[in-house]
Amino acid sequence: MSTDIADDGAPTLTHNERSDTAPSGALRGFADLFDAIAANVAQVLHGKRDTIELAVMCLLAEGHLLVEDVPGVGKTSLAKALAASIDCSWKRIQFTPDLLPADLVGVSIYQRSTESFHFEAGPLFANIVLADEINRASPKTQSALLEAMEERQITADGHSRSLEAPFMVIATQNPIDQEGTYRLPESQLDRFLLRIAIGYPGRAAEMQMLDAQGSAEALRGLEPVVSTPEVLEMIAAVRRVHVAKALKSYLIDIAETSRRHPSIELGLSPRATLQLAAASRAHAAARGRNYATPDDVKAVAQATLSHRIVVRSDHGAQLSAGDAISEVFDAVPVPVPR
Repeated sequence: MSTDIADDGAPTLTHNERSDTAPSGALRGFADLFDAIAANVAQVLHGKRDTIELAVMCLLAEGHLLVEDVPGVGKTSLAKALAASIDCSWKRIQFTPDLLPADLVGVSIYQRSTESFHFEAGPLFANIVLADEINRASPKTQSALLEAMEERQITADGHSRSLEAPFMVIATQNPIDQEGTYRLPESQLDRFLLRIAIGYPGRAAEMQMLDAQGSAEALRGLEPVVSTPEVLEMIAAVRRVHVAKALKSYLIDIAETSRRHPSIELGLSPRATLQLAAASRAHAAARGRNYATPDDVKAVAQATLSHRIVVRSDHGAQLSAGDAISEVFDAVPVPVPR
């Protein structure tokens, strides 16, 4: 059964019609640029096309990305390759237990020659910021990211300074049971649009890695394939993707169902609904459509929502966050086309 929606005057295609119909000129250009970025990153991260596409969608939906997995599977390589694929500024911050908030934001330095203070900007003043092993820093330092991630600005010495667009934080995190890590607070987890895991590569992909002797050489050879203005145009195209009224109701139904689910202690917030809509628009644009469908919502649901809920642990066997999200989606009727 088709899950597309005709509402508010939005164009509708059936699945068969869509496969034979070329997208509009603007979205064809979008798809070409999207594929160029994904293919460039794939030179470094072999056999993980779906993961790479989610990372690119996160950038174009104006969100932040949390990559959580065991050491050595390519978390940092993914972030570096994405940053290298775009002609923009990027900085890498290695999070450690002794890292201070000022190390991220910047400090004011007294200039004796002018008898005034000069602000030296920290590494957060970049288009793409790689926060490597974010959960090795103290909660106080992690919280310094909150304003930058949510407000796209930084306040230091009583002055607010805006961050240039595009702005994206790509944070990598080891599993919480690793030694020397801190749990990210829920308020900070909620600022990440997507949380993804890379996983171990397949046999063929790992053979490619051995042939290439790792990703260091591939990373050094990467060149930008899109400019900053092109990325901003792609972001604007994602904003224009149509979300029908019936689909908006579907998103609200999902959030409300999560709040009533007996195994979920803390359901989805209104921010989660907004973020799910943004991720769905990016997924639709990446597929060459200027309107979102329930299929787009389902495609990004786990990466967008599983880190935004808290499951109960007082009813015997604990349900995983991913399984809880699946149960929520199973309980919500999917809108059907008119």
